[in-house]
Amino acid sequence: MGFLKMTPIFLLAGLMISGMDLVMAAPLATIYAAVLAAITMKFKYDEIMDKAFDSVKEMIVVFFILMLAYAVAETFMATGVGASIIIISLKLGVTAKTVALVGFIVTCMLSTATGTSWGTFAACSPVFLWLSHIVGGSPILTVAAIAGGSCFGDNIGLISDTTVVSSGLQKVSVIDRVRHQGVWSLGCLILSAIVIYFVSLGMGLPSTLGSAAEAINQIPQEVFDKLNEVRPAAVTLLEQVKSGVPYYMIIPMIIVLIVAFKGLPTMICLGMGIISALVFGLFAGTVESMESFLGLVQAGFESAGSWSVVMMLWIGAFGGIMSAMNAFDPLSRFILRIVRNVRQFMFCNGLLCLIGNAALADEMAQIVTISPIIKEMTDNNVEADEKNMYTLRLRNSAFSDAMGVFGSQLIPWHCYMGFYVAIAMACYPIYKFNAIEIMKYNYMAFIAVGSMLLLTLTGLDRFVPLFHMPSEPEVRLKKTIQVEKQTGKSVTG
Repeated sequence: MGFLKMTPIFLLAGLMISGMDLVMAAPLATIYAAVLAAITMKFKYDEIMDKAFDSVKEMIVVFFILMLAYAVAETFMATGVGASIIIISLKLGVTAKTVALVGFIVTCMLSTATGTSWGTFAACSPVFLWLSHIVGGSPILTVAAIAGGSCFGDNIGLISDTTVVSSGLQKVSVIDRVRHQGVWSLGCLILSAIVIYFVSLGMGLPSTLGSAAEAINQIPQEVFDKLNEVRPAAVTLLEQVKSGVPYYMIIPMIIVLIVAFKGLPTMICLGMGIISALVFGLFAGTVESMESFLGLVQAGFESAGSWSVVMMLWIGAFGGIMSAMNAFDPLSRFILRIVRNVRQFMFCNGLLCLIGNAALADEMAQIVTISPIIKEMTDNNVEADEKNMYTLRLRNSAFSDAMGVFGSQLIPWHCYMGFYVAIAMACYPIYKFNAIEIMKYNYMAFIAVGSMLLLTLTGLDRFVPLFHMPSEPEVRLKKTIQVEKQTGKSVTG
């Protein structure tokens, strides 16, 4: 019976692996789960609907945040905020020895500002691949660096859909999640930048200076046509980089970051980002009229509503029904048999996210599928006060996001890698890129995935400010407490 209750997960995974979009796979899996709940738990129709709707109700705030996040991303890409980041960074001068490093840093900032890894990669790969070509750099190191940098902001950005969704599913604040992993993320960035720089030096590359405008001029028209199909905003950004925008267009991003770390609610932070992009865009001339700007906001809302919100509605209903029939108990029992303490338990949660990402080959599918599972397992099997339990949910949220976004870079068949290879080949057709080669040089992904798992398992996260996760005796496995009551002896793990 326990295995039967888990089969909706297998159905969802199977449909995703077969190539079906999550927007269709989730409803089919939800209907199957509802039928199983009626058969195995004798639930009536009204009871099943109540369980599904109760789960969805808790996600309403997430939907509004997600729509605003998409709107901010659209306005930042089109009003010159993204272009200003690239222009300011390239003013320092780029050589073959530094093109990968600069590309990495720029994409880290741009992805944080726009919340999109795919959009950042599509916008920056033409600039930095052709810039690398001009100065004699390494195309594979450059593309791997901007792939890792593009994932940085997707993992920690306040307006990233994966950040919003992974936080919402764990019932934690987006601001709290970003603070929890902020120092760790910055450490991964710094360490990755150091590695990229020394690898570049080790390649013995030349010191010729290059120009972004010259690089953009060399981009073939067919590349622009391809980008216009997959990411129109990337074309606008490239044109702004070439023609130039005022440096002060970076201020909207700075405003969002400042108010976020001041602790203001996420929706207020996003609203200030949209308003500031409008105000500064009007001064800079990148916003032609209020009507055109509202069109950008509307496009952002539509982008969120056309896929993410619909998908989350069905996944919320799916998770509510699965939880109601205790479908995840077999998995919980298996993990509990092999772990001895809470840190090992949380480490397994991280591995489960990574394995789910490899199985589904889609980071959002992994987040919405695995995140409810590890939340329920943690809630049901760990004894802790409210504060410590909230910290564990923050780590679960960080796991589902990081193992999804950065983990995608270590899975050759992942949809991320397919997109990145396709864009890189379209932007720079004179080099034959492949997923394995990009993965080999993506130091950010290796450092992020490896360090998060290792720090969690060993307890070394206590040396990373704000990233410390509680362990025994602050938190205990319920099975450990039961054993101690039965034997009268303290159980260590």
